[in-house]
Amino acid sequence: MKYNRTEIDNNVGFTSIIDPKFKTAHISVRFITKLSEETASANVIGTDVLTYSTRSLPDLSLLNEKLSSLYGANLSSYSVKRGDSQILGINASYIVNRYAIDGEDIEGEMTGLLIESIFAPNVNDNKFEEESFRITKKELLDRIDSEINNKRGYALVKGVETAFRGEPAQCMSYGTRKTAESVTAESAYTAYLNLLKTASVEITYVAPEENPTVMEMFSKSFSAIYRNSEKITFSTPSPIKPEVITESEEFDVRQCKMVMAFKYDCPDKYAVKMLNTIWGETPVSKLFMNVREKLSLCYYCATRINKYKNTLFLDIGVERNNIEKAKAEILHQLDEIRNGNITDEEINSSLLSLDNALTSIGDTPSSYSSWYFDCLCDDEIITPEECFEKYRAVTKEDIINAGKSLTLDSIYIMYDKEEQK
Repeated sequence: MKYNRTEIDNNVGFTSIIDPKFKTAHISVRFITKLSEETASANVIGTDVLTYSTRSLPDLSLLNEKLSSLYGANLSSYSVKRGDSQILGINASYIVNRYAIDGEDIEGEMTGLLIESIFAPNVNDNKFEEESFRITKKELLDRIDSEINNKRGYALVKGVETAFRGEPAQCMSYGTRKTAESVTAESAYTAYLNLLKTASVEITYVAPEENPTVMEMFSKSFSAIYRNSEKITFSTPSPIKPEVITESEEFDVRQCKMVMAFKYDCPDKYAVKMLNTIWGETPVSKLFMNVREKLSLCYYCATRINKYKNTLFLDIGVERNNIEKAKAEILHQLDEIRNGNITDEEINSSLLSLDNALTSIGDTPSSYSSWYFDCLCDDEIITPEECFEKYRAVTKEDIINAGKSLTLDSIYIMYDKEEQK
């Protein structure tokens, strides 16, 4: 595998990742901007709609017909957040030219189509074409509704909101239903033009062999427009609250949900990840084996890290009368780690889990794209193999210190209405 990143314009990076084993290629164009509840929904719709039609392919059926003619190539979009930043991606995936039956230039056509979707969208009278916009907006509203109806997911959203209140990271990457409903075809286009001008851009190209033309095409396109963007800082640690706050709501659910946010100042991200794996991320973690299996205090329990905000979230499904017992045992298991009660078997299980996750990176072009973009966000370009060696170098004492750095910051509880009667 060969990695190279070049700055092709003002805050526009082009990364090529070449691995001869692939039969397909993948291009991802990521727009990176400050996360804001006021602009999040318009930004999402304004980039999603680019994958539904273009100036020369003015409706979805024509676009799909074109993609089918390119051996089932794919054009898609997505939105996520990293710390206080919103990332809006447009992806193109396709087979490489040597597998085209009649010698077609699949790569050239797909690169051109991707560039056209970005720089020549389907626009009339300074607004996106109504049908493509309507479909895109409806899909975002459906997505928001489905996530609200997923009560575990909703609890996590509220836990994040509680932990990061007053910070950009408190809002979702796609905004709220209210902000999504207010987006118009005109405001979505205005939001997109602003992204094109002000967002940092990272283009990732993954293929089995070099093709300088791809970078040249993007370089020419971006250099032709005026840009005034600022470099985004992904790591924005969230300050620890002076005292733990607890917020709660009641819903018509059968089991309560609790989300606990712990913040930390440990600079060793590898030790924090090892701590997370041992404490609650896996089915053999201390929380799963004790809180769930041994004591039967919850239906599920899991931890996850927001490394850009220096925050670890724990979420459980629990009966109302077990909430305080579960909370006490969760903190007890953290104290077990802080006191050095970590076995060699737990450390080895943690390493095995991490190794399994890392070995799958590089199986597909998109996994390489995601991995090296995350490395860029972390300001550390590193291979999965090098990353695993860093985990192997973490000592028991490092894990203990990571545990000691955790401070309970906030709690969100979703109570069930039935149990209160």
